[in-house]
Amino acid sequence: MFDDSHVTANEISTQDWYALSVPPRHAADPFACPCCANVFSELLAQTGVDLADQAKHLTPRTTALENSVFVTQAKIQTMNPDQPTADAMWVVDGRIRWVGEEQDAPVEALAEHKVAAGNRTILPGFIDPHMHLAPLAMLHSFENLGPFRFPRTKDALAYLKQKSADVPAGQWLVGRQFDPSLQEGPDYLTIDLLDEVSVEHPIFIYNASLHLAYCNSAALQLAGVTADTPDPAGAEIGRDDNGQPNGVLKAGPAMALVARHNPHTKTADLAQACLDVFAHANTLGITGLCDQGTGLFQGAKELDLYQGLRDSNRMTVRFRYSLAQAVADRWDEAGCRWGEGDEWVRNTGWKIVSDGSNQGRTGLQREPFLNSDETGIAYIEREELFAAVEQRLADGWAVCVHANGDAAIDNVLDAFEAAAAKGLRADSQRCRIEHCSILHDEQIERMAALGLSPSFLIGHVYYWGQAFVQDVFGIDKASLLDRTGTCEAKGIRWTIHSDDPVTEMNPLRCIENAVTRNMWKSEAKLSPQECISTAAALRAMTIDAAWQCHSDHEVGSLEAGKFADFIVLEQDPLQVEPDALSSIAILQTWVNGELVYAAS
Repeated sequence: MFDDSHVTANEISTQDWYALSVPPRHAADPFACPCCANVFSELLAQTGVDLADQAKHLTPRTTALENSVFVTQAKIQTMNPDQPTADAMWVVDGRIRWVGEEQDAPVEALAEHKVAAGNRTILPGFIDPHMHLAPLAMLHSFENLGPFRFPRTKDALAYLKQKSADVPAGQWLVGRQFDPSLQEGPDYLTIDLLDEVSVEHPIFIYNASLHLAYCNSAALQLAGVTADTPDPAGAEIGRDDNGQPNGVLKAGPAMALVARHNPHTKTADLAQACLDVFAHANTLGITGLCDQGTGLFQGAKELDLYQGLRDSNRMTVRFRYSLAQAVADRWDEAGCRWGEGDEWVRNTGWKIVSDGSNQGRTGLQREPFLNSDETGIAYIEREELFAAVEQRLADGWAVCVHANGDAAIDNVLDAFEAAAAKGLRADSQRCRIEHCSILHDEQIERMAALGLSPSFLIGHVYYWGQAFVQDVFGIDKASLLDRTGTCEAKGIRWTIHSDDPVTEMNPLRCIENAVTRNMWKSEAKLSPQECISTAAALRAMTIDAAWQCHSDHEVGSLEAGKFADFIVLEQDPLQVEPDALSSIAILQTWVNGELVYAAS
């Protein structure tokens, strides 16, 4: 499936990786997105971990599948407008042979193994069209100390202290998702705070952005980091007023300086961890994922990882991915082409990052941020953006461009308009704007004319909405965030996503966020005029997400000829109150006609 003649991440120097993956001035941004964080690529390079080698050692599945069934007594929402509902479905060899009313079922279906759904609601499996697999696999085994579990930092640290009593002295304690922009407490976790947790265990905690980490004195000691240790190139060791390391590490090279001494780094099986991520996704009703940044973790070796996952015959989600522009020359040397792969693993996009994050004040803006003279950062110059969009469209790629700030979106629209003037239209390849956070009316008009499709990080509204109103933009500009309602009215095809690990994947939570526009720790709604119906939100996470990922011919709706990827829910989302959508239980998840998850 993939070409082996590529340059590996281990052949790229530390300084090169930093230059490729982290724009200037970005390292000190504590609330930035992890898309361009280089900590794990740096850590793997320094410890000699090889994703391709790990993938080769996955034990393949050899057992035969039982994936022919006759599903009855169901409330099926098909997401097929020509046949929106049904109560029975016949699955043969992993594909849907027939769907409709049970009384009209083919005689042959009656001989199949029958599965009675007990009048439960069945939907196509959810598809998250924007997440990051390899970083998520690396983080999966670490303790979640984030705001959605611990709103107060002191509670997170108390939990970690309790955990320290259960593990032998000297064993590392590693945490993730610390986010001072959402957690009540200090902006940084310094030595004095972490030494109160333990001095017998090395402690290492990742900021949710993956651009910073925090460690205690035991971890610094093991790494040999002292006042005399110089800052690595492109990174910074935090220091107190006396020049002593304070436990704060900024950017990948500084973080890896300490993290590489954790023996778990070398022994962790990241290929298996990817399968574990898939299994977790199944518990949330997810049957399809799309990685938006392949290559930023360990270069072209990630393709070998994907191939190993496919060859294992143990995948429980269908996986799509976009290649990162930051390592474009590696993909060109490897001869990568759009659409390579099969129904399980497929290349469906080319990813360009044009700016940073709005909550990190690095999203590129027309006007300065609130109470500031800064307007964010362009991660790619206009001329380079124009050239990349034109070249990749000409090469047949579906181009996906990360753009959060309104000026960044201006640049993206300008680039696609310039390409369209040369006969290279965005709608011919279902091109996307990723996050597409701050949208003005005229930008929506231009998107509609170009045929561009946005995918919204809808958690911005819920988790950061109040901060956008009070601290980042003010109410007028914050009201332009994630304009699903206006795009729906304009007939623009859109989706919503988690960007996990930015927000945790959970389609029903994303759906609730889009339907209600509620804000965390607030009684107010952000731009209630942008609320959409539950039906539209369900469509966004099923057939429309499949369409964005160039997979709607095979998944995304329940109709004859498509793969039998579906979920069974305890309640019908169309019948519950909007505020209760995220609490609906996923009872079963089926992929390729096989039951891959059942609630206990």
